Amino acid sequence: MFWPDVTVVDACVRRDGRGGSPTAVTDDDPAATDADRRAVAAAAGISHAAFLGPRRRPDGGWPVRFFTATAELSGCGHGTVAAQALRLTRTALGELNDRQHTGGRTFDTAAIRRPAAVEVWFDQGLVALRRPAPDERAAIIAALGLTADDLPPGDAPRIAAPGAPRILVPVGDRSALRRVRPHLGRLTAACRRYGLLGCFVYVAPVGERPGAARMFAPAIGVDEDVANANSTGCLAAHLLDTTGAQTIAIEVEQGDTLNRPASVLASARHGPAGITTRVGGLAVVRHRHRDDN
Repeated sequence: MFWPDVTVVDACVRRDGRGGSPTAVTDDDPAATDADRRAVAAAAGISHAAFLGPRRRPDGGWPVRFFTATAELSGCGHGTVAAQALRLTRTALGELNDRQHTGGRTFDTAAIRRPAAVEVWFDQGLVALRRPAPDERAAIIAALGLTADDLPPGDAPRIAAPGAPRILVPVGDRSALRRVRPHLGRLTAACRRYGLLGCFVYVAPVGERPGAARMFAPAIGVDEDVANANSTGCLAAHLLDTTGAQTIAIEVEQGDTLNRPASVLASARHGPAGITTRVGGLAVVRHRHRDDN
């Protein structure tokens, strides 16, 4: 079995360095197959793996590909945080401003050394927003084990697409968020039927208090994600769109139900082409693993 030299990076750790989403990061091997790449995350016992390309593209972007045990992803926010954190630690620089190419798009990244972690930001780009159709909304809400009464007044589910669409589903408070118990088979079927990556169930930030969220994506082999950075950017876009502000910055805590506390930062602003977002998090490069079998 193909098994490269892998570094495990905890992406989107809390400010005190706890938790984060463990991500396998390795240099890509042109001789590997996509089946080999899918096997890396499964063999490492973690949900995602990032593969760093060997050379820069003509547009200046370094290729990075992301895989779960079941599929290649067109983008991965916490994986980008992990990949760029590792790239910085391979240099003697205090800050690395560069460009990454993933899923057919090249975008700006920044990685900065901090005393106990690496701070990474990346430009998510345009986020398209729409209301779900009634049958789409009903199927997802039911698969999550929720009813219309569980949704807070004044907010409603939204489809957000920075590329791959996902549904943002609000609940009233953190206790309601902890109680969410999706029917994974029904959720997988509904997400595939409507072409959704997954469901980001959230409590919106209030004042200085961070928001909270859980991401369910069984259709791509991730029953519950420790940290979903791209969906946090989508939430920032949604909140900007519904509040009428010109810019917004949020922090969303995730991973508590998995005993892997995580935190993702995001900002959104209005631009000439629509709402654009920037997403970030802290990462800790933990250890390397090699299996030559």
